[in-house]
Amino acid sequence: MKNKDVTDIIILSGDHLYRMDYMAFVAKHREVGADITIGCLPMDGERASDFGLMKIDDTGKIFEFAEKPEGDALLGMRVDTTVLGLDAETAKEKPYIASMGIYVFKKSSLVDLLNSAYPDDNDFGSEIIPRAANDGRHVQAYLFNDYWEDIGTIKSFFEANLNLAKNPPQFEFYDAKAPIYTSPRFLPPAKIVKCHVKDAIISHGCSLADCTVEDAIVGLRSQVGSKCVIKHAMIIGADYYESDEDKAKLLETGGVPVGIGAGSVISNAIIDKNARIGKNCVITNEKGVQDFVDEENGVYIRSGIVVILRNATIPDGTTI
Repeated sequence: MKNKDVTDIIILSGDHLYRMDYMAFVAKHREVGADITIGCLPMDGERASDFGLMKIDDTGKIFEFAEKPEGDALLGMRVDTTVLGLDAETAKEKPYIASMGIYVFKKSSLVDLLNSAYPDDNDFGSEIIPRAANDGRHVQAYLFNDYWEDIGTIKSFFEANLNLAKNPPQFEFYDAKAPIYTSPRFLPPAKIVKCHVKDAIISHGCSLADCTVEDAIVGLRSQVGSKCVIKHAMIIGADYYESDEDKAKLLETGGVPVGIGAGSVISNAIIDKNARIGKNCVITNEKGVQDFVDEENGVYIRSGIVVILRNATIPDGTTI
């Protein structure tokens, strides 16, 4: 396709988890002849003040924006969400619409907005789009009434991933009509020997022996030793395997192999790729510390969640 044949441009965010048919999004944009169409979430009053909200007319055209309003300002942003397709009962429960931060632009409008109309503006959500609506351009709301989660913080990333392991999960990878695949890596299947596993996702190439894994994600090539307890945690995995000879040499010199050493207990934590967790470590943040940085040793705590950084080494017997 030549550039001149492009009539619409979709702009997406990289830190959201959801499943959408983008062609339906574009089709609505074209049907109403909008300059800009914004993906919108119906929202109840409890969460609405955490988002940028919009008001619409009886055709779904947006004419007002408010960034995280509260009190009377929040009440003033209530709209009739049946206009966007909600049934009357759901519309009563969710009388607000929040921006998802994803957009369809008519190409000609986008070029004009960036080059001519607002060349000094930098942000779509807070600058360009509100100004375009105020200037009389056609900015349309498109309803997305399904699972959506912003995973732009450590806490939201952690919780959204662990929710995938629940039964049933809030978001399902295994949708027959629109499955989500990982990249092909041609690894062996996971090897699980004498383990207790509950509500967990265990990736290919893993080796788990005589351990407990609950409410957890265990990433590719993860090595989990005997008597380990992993609960409410993410083990991201490794980019490579170490041979038995390499492991033996490391242990002889006091080193720590990649993976989770025998007898370690990990909860409320993210263990990043290629991290080396020694034997009998306890990584649980038992004291409930909310924020902490030990850059030298690759240990961070954010919102109470312990993060062991990529390639970090945690010696035998460490308690965090």
